[in-house]
Formats: sequence, structure tokens, C-alpha cells
Amino acid sequence: MKKTQKTSRTIIFILTITLLISCKKENKAIETNRPNILIAIMDDATYEHMGIYGCDWIKTPNFDRIAKEGLLFSRAYTPNAKCAPSRSIILTGRNSWQLEEAANHWAYFPTKFKTYAEVLGENGYHVGYTDKGWAPGIAKLDDGSERFLTGKPYDEKQTDPPGDFISTNDYAANFLDFLSDNTESSPFCFWFGSREPHRAYDKGIGIKQGGKKLEEIDKVYSFWPDNETVRSDLLDYAYEIEYFDKQLGKMLNTLEERGELDNTVIVVTSDNGMPFPRVKGQEYELSNHLPLAIMWKNGIKAPGRTINDMVSFADFAPTFLELANLEPSKQGMKPITGKSLLPIFNATKSENIDSSRDDFILIGKERHDVGRPNDWGYPIRGIVKGDYLLVRNFETSRWPAGDPITGYLNCDGSPTKTELLALRKNPDTFHYWDSSFGKRPEFELYNIKQDPECMVNIYDDPAYSIKSDALKTLMTEELKKQKDPRILGNGQIFDNYIYADSTGVNFYERYLAGEELGTSWVNPSDFEDIAD
Repeated sequence: MKKTQKTSRTIIFILTITLLISCKKENKAIETNRPNILIAIMDDATYEHMGIYGCDWIKTPNFDRIAKEGLLFSRAYTPNAKCAPSRSIILTGRNSWQLEEAANHWAYFPTKFKTYAEVLGENGYHVGYTDKGWAPGIAKLDDGSERFLTGKPYDEKQTDPPGDFISTNDYAANFLDFLSDNTESSPFCFWFGSREPHRAYDKGIGIKQGGKKLEEIDKVYSFWPDNETVRSDLLDYAYEIEYFDKQLGKMLNTLEERGELDNTVIVVTSDNGMPFPRVKGQEYELSNHLPLAIMWKNGIKAPGRTINDMVSFADFAPTFLELANLEPSKQGMKPITGKSLLPIFNATKSENIDSSRDDFILIGKERHDVGRPNDWGYPIRGIVKGDYLLVRNFETSRWPAGDPITGYLNCDGSPTKTELLALRKNPDTFHYWDSSFGKRPEFELYNIKQDPECMVNIYDDPAYSIKSDALKTLMTEELKKQKDPRILGNGQIFDNYIYADSTGVNFYERYLAGEELGTSWVNPSDFEDIAD
């Protein structure tokens, strides 16, 4: 009897040890199979200005390589075309109107919203970033200590940049430091937050150092004058995009040298459109439609495809978490609105890939930069579906690019902006100013296939009334499902959130009272005394 009991205990012990070893091996296999993630984000670049999208005057061989050896997305959108709100969407997988204060630019990031980077860091990933993570804004933990929404910062290595307004951060060297810190060979997740092509620019750098010529530009958007000032400004923008692309290339080389390239998911995009009037900070096609290329040699089937399905920045977080075999709701994240891109990775066709995906994108904004009375924003909601973009402007008495008297603060200072403001005084050229800075009707409707610059508002055309009504209904129904305060009648909550940069709070009132305020992102000549 004792011998039988002893034998049974021995068998149980052996089985337990075997099970533990098996589980350990299985967990190790899961850990090994989880891919690395590198997300590289340009700061203010429009999708049309990558070589592979057909742009000849800007050279982006590394972005193009990722697209050719992976996937090129033809319809990728940020729901909110401004730095901090767009990045909030990437990090949480939720639309900006679902993020309370984080819907705004220069916000206090709510502690309740966990980011995918934080979750990955808690689950075995080596997580970090260089230069611009989630910004601008303030993120704190409940105890008041600094919160790293994109992981540990790696900014120690500096370089001598080719221009005074190009970041001194040695992006590639800091990426190498990050990789070298990964002593346990864990899967990694790195956020490369480039400062380019954000303004300011070294005036004329595109020609002087880039060797570019004005005549190389194949088109100037019709809402700007086609002249030397604007073309030279565009070439400076081009030079900075190319600088970003070169740093991206260095990172690809590092991954290849270390044998990490094949199992790294590389996502390259921009946070919002180019920093020019009528684009950045607005909600038009060129504002929200962004470049996107993704490469993953070990995981993407049928590489070289151009994906025509609509994707949103809210889709990145669920994609990264699924790659890591993690369920967001079990990790303390608020419900995610976006949908994983893995079905697209696993497909072999280019469109109509995932029937569960929406065939539309919701867009919108609240307060970006200050400068209006009471720190009010310019609330917009919109929807992109098929060939059409519908926009609703909720407060048409407000100036869409910021008040003239406070420098149109929602439009970065630039030679192009200065040119447009000067043209306002001439009746023959007033339309240039009006397109970028003038007040707008409540509803705008554009056929973005025929009119990607969104110049012809067809909302009041009776031929499009059915289309307008259908888009308005769909937009409103979907925003109600997402519990958007603006649609539910509590939109003023976004205006009442405190602007996190204390130097800019109550800017309008303080400026009119004669206080000197810092406005480094606009030019002194941008301030105009225009009556309503």
C-alpha cells in the first residue's frame, strides 16, 4: 500500500514537472514569436509627398522601400489633424472625442487612459522612444510623477544637424542605445518621433543645401499663389522630409546588421498634414489623409500590395496589442474603437479585405491652439466615405485658423502664411486669404476624388442633397454610439478644459490687455486687426 502511494506521488511529481516545463517552453515560444515594433512618425507631412505616391520632387527611398517590401496604404487617416490629439489616438486606439482632455492640443493627459506602450512594457516588451513622443502636453501619474506614455526616453546622443531648425537629436544613435539596453533580448517596441518636417525651416535650405530647383515642383495647390516664395517654402519642407527619410534608413540598416529586421513590424506615417495654411490643424482631405507604409517580412503575406481599404490611426493600438498576444480589456485599457490590421497583413488582396471594418472614417477636432476669446476651440466633426468628405463646423462665428487679432495661432508662421495675409488686401487675390483663414458655413461637402483640395463646396447643390443627408445621418449615429459629448449636447466641456501650457492660458484676454506673450510658432506680422 505504501509502495503504491509512493509510486503515485512520484508519477504526479513527474507529470507536474513535465507540465511546468511544457508551459515554460510554450511561453518561451510565444515570447520568441512576438514581433518587434518600430513606429516612425514624421511631424507634419501630407501623404502626397512621398516618392511612392507619385511625388518626384521629394526623394523618400526608405519610405518607398518599406512600402514595396510591405504594404502601402492609399486611404489612411488620422481622425484629428494636430500633433497631440493625433498621437493620443495612436496610443489609445480611441477617437479624440472619446479621450476627454486629450481631445485638445496642449492638454493634461487623463490618467484613466492607458496606452499600448505602457501595456507592452508591463508584458515583457522593451519599450522606449526618441525625441517627440506624445506632445505637446502634460502627462502625470496619479502621484504627480512624470508619466512616459511612449516608454523610456532615449535622447542622450546628439548630432550637428545640417540646418539650425533641424533637431540635434541623433535619432539613429539613440535607437542603437535603446537596442543595446535590451540585455534580455526581449521583443521591443520603439517610437521614433521625428521633429521634421515641423516648422521652423532654414529659409532657402531646400535650394542651397538640397540642390533643389523651383521648377521641379509639379504643382502648387490652388489655394496658394504659385510664386517663388511659396515654391521655395515647399522645397524647404521637402528637404526636411528627406532628412527624416535618411534617419529612417539608418535605423533599417541597424536592424539588418543586428538580424532584427525580418521580425520587426515597421510602421511609417505622419501625425497630420503639412504645416502650411489650410492643411495642418484643419479637417480637409490634405489635413487628415496621411502617408502610411508597413513592413513585416516575417508576417505580411503578399507584400508589395497597395491597400485601398480605409484605415484609421485608432487601428494601430489594437494591431500592436494583438501582435503581442494581449487583450486590451484585460490590461486596464479603456474600450478600443479601432480595429486590428492583422486581417490585412494576412490577406492577399488589396481591398474589401475585412468585412468587419467600417468603410468610412470619422474625423473632427476641438481646441488646438489658443488665441480665441475664453480659449475656445473650433469644433468640427466630419466623415469620409467613398469619394466624399462631409464637414460640420459647429461654431461658424469663430475663425477657423485662429483669431486674426492674435495672429491666427492655429496656423504655423511661414513665408507662405505671410504671403497669403498680404494678399488679403487685394480684391484680385483675396480668395487666397479666404480659403485658408476666412469663416466657413456650417456644412461643407466635397467630392475628394475630383476635388482633393476641397475647393468646391457642393453641399448646397440639390443634386447632392441625398448624399449629404445620408452622410449627416451616418456621422451623427456613429458619433452617438461613441458617446461624443459634442453630438450629445455637452460640447462646451472641450472648451472648458484647461490649456496645459500655463503661459498661454487666457491668451486672447491677456493679449488685448497689453501683455507681451510668447508666440514662437507664428510670426509677429501674423497679428492683424480685423473686425468681425
